[in-house]
Amino acid sequence: MSQRSDDISSGNLTLDKLLGGGLTSHRIYLLDGHPGTGKTTMGMQFLLDGINKGETVMYVSLSETKPELQAIAESHGWCIENVHIHELVDPSESLNSDSQYTMFQPSEVELGETTRGMLQQVEKLNPKRVVIDSLSELRLLAQNALRYRRQILALKQFFVGRDCTAIFLDDKTSPDNDLQLQSIAHGVISLDRIPTEFGDERRRLRIVKYRGRRFIGGWHDFEIERGGLNIFPRISVSYNEFAIPETLPLLSGNESLDALLGNGIEPGTSTLMLGPAGVGKSSCSTLFAATACKRGERAVIFAFDESKKTLKIRSAGLGMDLEALEEKGLLQIHQVNPGDVTPGQFSEMVRQAIQPDEHGRSATLVVIDSLNGFLSSMPEERFLQIQMHELLNYLGSCGIATFLIVAQHGMLGTAMQTPVDASYLADTVVLFRYFEAMGEIRQAISVVKKRDSAHERTIREFKMEEGQIRVGEPLSKFHGILAGTPTYIGDLNDLMQKRGNDAES
Repeated sequence: MSQRSDDISSGNLTLDKLLGGGLTSHRIYLLDGHPGTGKTTMGMQFLLDGINKGETVMYVSLSETKPELQAIAESHGWCIENVHIHELVDPSESLNSDSQYTMFQPSEVELGETTRGMLQQVEKLNPKRVVIDSLSELRLLAQNALRYRRQILALKQFFVGRDCTAIFLDDKTSPDNDLQLQSIAHGVISLDRIPTEFGDERRRLRIVKYRGRRFIGGWHDFEIERGGLNIFPRISVSYNEFAIPETLPLLSGNESLDALLGNGIEPGTSTLMLGPAGVGKSSCSTLFAATACKRGERAVIFAFDESKKTLKIRSAGLGMDLEALEEKGLLQIHQVNPGDVTPGQFSEMVRQAIQPDEHGRSATLVVIDSLNGFLSSMPEERFLQIQMHELLNYLGSCGIATFLIVAQHGMLGTAMQTPVDASYLADTVVLFRYFEAMGEIRQAISVVKKRDSAHERTIREFKMEEGQIRVGEPLSKFHGILAGTPTYIGDLNDLMQKRGNDAES
C-alpha cells in the first residue's frame, strides 16, 4: 500500500502497512492497553521516527519519571536525548505540605494546572509529534465523564490547530470500559496481553478504527524485542501476495509414488500426510522436498516434533543429503519450539521463509511437520484450524505446494482418530497404514483424495530401508480395510522382498 502525501510513519514499518500507509498527520490517535503491553515503547518509536526526519518531538509524562523513560530507551538501544520530556507531576511538590489544598477540591485546581502546564510547553517548543502518557491521570483529575470529555476535546482542537500529530496513551483503568476516547480520536490502536498456561505470554494488537482509511483488521500477534515491537501480521492473501511462475507438477523422484498420486503434486495445493506414528509420513514429505531442491528449487521444512540433527540423520539413512542441500541455500530447516511460538508468529515465519532469496529464488514447497505439534503447542487457541486454513490459502495464492504431516492417535484398529478436518485443510490426502501379512507388520500407502486431478485408487506397499524409500506394485487382496485393520490375504510373492524384485523406483 502506498503512503499518502499527508501520512507520517508510526515508527514501525509493519504497523504502517497494517494502517494502509501510516498515520494521517495533524490528527490525534489513541493507543490503549493494559500496563505492560508496550504502549510506551510504541510511543517512543513514533517520536524517534520524527527525530530521524528532523522534527521536534515531545513526550508528556504524567505517570513515569524521566529516568524511568531513559531506562526503557536504553533497554532498546535508543538515545532519546533529543526527545523533549516534560514531567507534569513533580514528586517533590506532591509531598510538600504547603502544596496540599484545604479550601478547594484538588480536582478543581490540579486539572487546570496540569493541562495549562502541558499546553505552555507545547506552545514553547511547537513540536510536530507529541505523546501524552497517560490519560488515566487526567481522567482521575476530571472526576466526572462530562468534564473529562470536554477536556479531551479541547486538547484535540489545540493539537490539530498547531499542525501537530498527537498520540494519547491510555491504560484501560476506567472501571466502566469508557469508550469516549475512541469516539473522539481519529484512529484507535488497542494492545492486549494474554497469559498462557504454558510458555510465554501472548501479546497482540488490533486497529479498532481509522477514519477514512482501509486497514487490515483483526488481531495481530507481536513481541516486545530489543529495538521495539516486532509485529506478526495476520496472514491475508492480499497482504504480501506474489506469484511464482507456473511450474510442472512436483514429483518425488519415485515413479511408483508419483503414479499413485496421478503424476505428482500440483503447485499451489496442500497435501495431508495422514497415518500412525513411524509409518513414513515425514520421510515421504522430505523426499518431495529433497527432489525439488535437486531440480534447483527452494524448499522449507518446519520441524515441530524433532530436531534438525535427527531429521538430517534419518534422511541420510534414506539417501537424502539434507546437509548438502542446506549448504547450497536450496533447503531451509526451521526447528520450532512449540512453547515459544504464537499462531501469528509462526505464520510470519512461514511468510518470511518463502520470500525470494538473494538469487531471486522463491520457495516452491513447504513442509510442516507436524500439524499435531502446532495444535498441541497452543491448546487454548480456538481458531487454529481457521488460521492454518488462511495460511494454506496464502501459500496457495503464491503457487507454493504445502505438505502437512498429521499423526493419527493410536497405532492400529478402529480407535485411530484424526485431530483435524482433513477435507477442510487439504486438497490431497495420502493415507499411510500398517497391515499384517503372515504375522509380519508391513506398511501401505494410498491416496484417498485429490481435488485437482485423477489418482490411483489402489493400495501399494511402502518400505523404508537400504538407503531408499521403496513403493511396490498395487495390491488388491486385502481384508478389513474399512474396519481399520487391513490384513493381506493374497500371495506373499506379490509383496516386496527384502532384496527381491519389486516395482521400486
